[in-house]
Amino acid sequence: MQRRAFLKWSFGAAAMATFGLTPFGCSRDPENSNQPFQLPSLPYALDALEPYISEETLRIHYGKHHRGYVANTNHLVANTSLAKRTLIEIMRQSFEPKACRQSSIFNNTAQVYNHTIYWNSMTPEGGGEPGGLMLEWIEKSFGSFSVFRETFSNKARKQFASGWTWLVLLDGKLQVLTTANAETPIVHGIQPLLVLDVWEHAYYLDYKNRRDQYIDVFFDHLINWEFAANNLGEI
Repeated sequence: MQRRAFLKWSFGAAAMATFGLTPFGCSRDPENSNQPFQLPSLPYALDALEPYISEETLRIHYGKHHRGYVANTNHLVANTSLAKRTLIEIMRQSFEPKACRQSSIFNNTAQVYNHTIYWNSMTPEGGGEPGGLMLEWIEKSFGSFSVFRETFSNKARKQFASGWTWLVLLDGKLQVLTTANAETPIVHGIQPLLVLDVWEHAYYLDYKNRRDQYIDVFFDHLINWEFAANNLGEI
């Protein structure tokens, strides 16, 4: 399949090899070979996250924003050698660490990647505290789940303007990072476990300017600990 296949839970190396996937869901599709990248499928129905994330929000956020990033990426790589590269290869090649503004090719490919992780960081009937290995890592890294939640929530709340709040494994422990605009940990060699989108279009239709409420709903009802644990288990 052309970089559209989307693994619902685990993105580990073994699973990706089995399904022929490049990291985080995009692989070759001989039936649609005219386009090097395609929009990954959502891992749930458009209304599955209601009442916490509305169907209307997903129709716009996924159906227009995410779809737009894919379309822009295809336009930008058309008739270039980049069309034969994976999404992550393009991101790493085009990222400029010292640049005040990133290129269009980086911004669009990174937003395809970031949104793919975001959709999988949520699940119907998710939320609450994790168990097993995930909880052990959180307690080892932060002292307790409550400290982790406060740390993540504070960083998400304080991220100015558009950006992302990530749970990552770095230097042998779990850490919370924020990135602005389209920037993503993977270009720094850091593997994300899950992410919360704090661009306003992710929550404004449902929560207006109440980002705090959106963050609380993510933790209480949506966060997909199985996705994070599977990613952690493969690192």
